[in-house]
Amino acid sequence: MNVIFFDDNQRIHLLPLCYTRPAADLRCGILTLREKWELFYGLSQSGSLTEDYLQTKFPLRAASENIWINGRLFPCEKIGKAIENLQAGQSLVKDGIVLAAKGSAEQAQDLRSSVGSFDAQTYEGDATLIRFPWDIFSMNHDALEADFDRITAGRTSQKLPSTNTVLGDRIFVEEGATAECSILNTRSGAIYLGKDSEVMEGSVVRGGLALCEHAALKLSTKIYGATTIGPHSKVGGEVNNSVIIGYSNKGHDGFLGNSVLGEWCNLGADTNNSNLKNNYAEVKVWSYARNGFARTGLQFCGLVMGDHSKSGINTMFNTGTVVGVSANIFGSGFPRNFVPSFSWGGAQGFETFSLNKADEVAEKMMARRGLAYDETEKAIMKHLFETSAEYRVWES
Repeated sequence: MNVIFFDDNQRIHLLPLCYTRPAADLRCGILTLREKWELFYGLSQSGSLTEDYLQTKFPLRAASENIWINGRLFPCEKIGKAIENLQAGQSLVKDGIVLAAKGSAEQAQDLRSSVGSFDAQTYEGDATLIRFPWDIFSMNHDALEADFDRITAGRTSQKLPSTNTVLGDRIFVEEGATAECSILNTRSGAIYLGKDSEVMEGSVVRGGLALCEHAALKLSTKIYGATTIGPHSKVGGEVNNSVIIGYSNKGHDGFLGNSVLGEWCNLGADTNNSNLKNNYAEVKVWSYARNGFARTGLQFCGLVMGDHSKSGINTMFNTGTVVGVSANIFGSGFPRNFVPSFSWGGAQGFETFSLNKADEVAEKMMARRGLAYDETEKAIMKHLFETSAEYRVWES
């Protein structure tokens, strides 16, 4: 079975998070959507059909016969079986959205916008897809529980030291994970401690929590579920119902709630975000699809931050703030609640963060995790710098 995940024409609703990755590489629960399907089907790798500027980093890996799966789709037994039963040249469609298809790479080029040359088969069951960035934290509880069950089935957890207080029994500790002198309450959700993760002393966790591989909770961290801390991320302070995709740091005191952070982000000490308006009204957020603000239907909605963005100490983010890629926010007061990519500044105004400076910072940060900021990464950043210029109104 050769599986390829495709980005459809709804990808624009998932910016800025999908500026730097296909939708299949968004994390919700413990795993990314790609990882969920690879575990579901027992795959060692999969391919991507995405934007041209991302295709080198996320290769197609096409064969003569392929199964194409919408990158925004969550796996379940019924959909998985329906996909397996597809014949060559058929697609699985629900409410006008192509969920999956079976066929050649030539046929699949149309999947990003329509059914194309496939023979559409209507899917009658329920299908769960990520539609907007705020779906990631809104769906995180159910996704975390499903991932926990699938990952831990038939396996035995490592034991935690007796210095910890564990409430309930829905906890799984991978090899190399450590925790000391902490309170871990699983009665409101599962707690998963990934390989070589660390919970430092004095931390209090009310599940669910996914602390992924090599991630850490720093001293006296407070976590409310459902929260996911992606691989190689460090978190301190107070976090509520948020998802960090990976390789990002919120290492100090400050509140992060109902939020999603990409990779290579850093929140300075005492950075706080609002997740509830003072008048308890519905939160509206910036939509790249509308080129304006869109309703979320949510009363609680915090910060959405694209990859490589940073905040200085004591930064305050208003309710429903969207920050693009490689932005640097600092200074007193609340910055605007839409910060374009490659912005430098804050409430007092912004200027453009040059591409050369952005490259320098990205190279240094990735080197700290033993990863190279190579020509492929540079090409992606260059493309985003150029195409995001329309949002930096101070340049015109």
